Amino acid sequence: MENLFSGHLDAVSIIQLMLAPAIMISACGLLLLGMNNRYSLVVNRIRLLNEEKRRLLLKVGERPATTDDNIRLESIAKQISFLVYRVKLVRNSVLSYATAVGLFVLTSLLLGISSVLPIFKLNYFIIITFLLGMLSVLLGVIFAGYETKKGYDIIKFEVSTHE
Repeated sequence: MENLFSGHLDAVSIIQLMLAPAIMISACGLLLLGMNNRYSLVVNRIRLLNEEKRRLLLKVGERPATTDDNIRLESIAKQISFLVYRVKLVRNSVLSYATAVGLFVLTSLLLGISSVLPIFKLNYFIIITFLLGMLSVLLGVIFAGYETKKGYDIIKFEVSTHE
């Protein structure tokens, strides 16, 4: 099998080269699936807290607010602000993974084009797009890890307000 930079590859070699980005596309798809699940869970939690806040405010409107009511309303407000931040982290992770998928698709297309048109400089773009795709995956993983930490912080906060 000849080197990518030689410009002459057979069909099997081209297909093998195009598979690496395809595998990364599949991996990113799994990561996106998990992040979309997290996104749904966080958004649902925000909706539940907003509903609890509305019910509590209706109750308070019918009678004087107790100290417990005020403490719970403050806790809900803080949790919602934390969760909104988490949603932004999930969004950033999803955008990073989606960008990576786009870059890996572009890498595959450039590999296909380079097999038909022997443009030597195209090989540099192929490597750059693949590396940018990998950097996007890394960025998505960092956002996802930070979002997980923030989720733990929210749980610690909620538990501490109920003690």
